[in-house]
Amino acid sequence: MKTEKIQIDTEFIRLDALLKLGGAVDTGGRAKWVIQAGDVLVNGEPCEMRGKKMRPGDRAVYNDVCYEVCGSEDMQSGV
Repeated sequence: MKTEKIQIDTEFIRLDALLKLGGAVDTGGRAKWVIQAGDVLVNGEPCEMRGKKMRPGDRAVYNDVCYEVCGSEDMQSGV
């Protein structure tokens, strides 16, 4: 499974915004649809909340790609 690291400079990012930023979907509407359909796993569990707060260390899996949230300090240290 491919892993994409998504760096954020804030406390959290919403799940729908994470999928859009990571390139998993083209639009916020598409993100809403795939999340509400139960097609996204968050930290290994199905998640249907598009506003789910994703913090550094959290992972979302969609379409066989893992999107890992990283804080700016994680990217600097190479974690």
